Parts: sequence; C-alpha cells; structure tokens
Amino acid sequence: MKVKEVRELNDEQLNQKLDELKKDLFNLRLQHAINQLDNPLKIADVKHDIARVKTVLRERQLAGKS
Repeated sequence: MKVKEVRELNDEQLNQKLDELKKDLFNLRLQHAINQLDNPLKIADVKHDIARVKTVLRERQLAGKS
C-alpha cells in the first residue's frame, strides 16, 4: 500500500484499515512461530503499512489542532 493510497482514505477507513493490518500482523506472527509462513518479509511489509496509516492519522490530528 502506497502513501498516496492511504491519504485518499478518510479517517474512519484508516482506522478500519489499521485494525485489519494489526490482525494480519498477528496472524503472520502466529504462522511464523509455527513455521508455516512462506515469506517472512511479509511481516515487515505489514509493519510498514501500519506505520504509514498511523503517520497519516497523526498528520491529520496535528493539522486539525492548528
């Protein structure tokens, strides 16, 4: 997911996406623990997506206070 795509979503959609990504991360970690994960780099990709979503939410929060 690219930052441009993240910025196009509204706050409610971003919060839903964040919940979805956190669930995905949990499942990937579980699969990794029981050696069923084919590509462990997926964990890093999901972490980066979570960071992107949180960054956009924080930017909007700070812009609202200004």
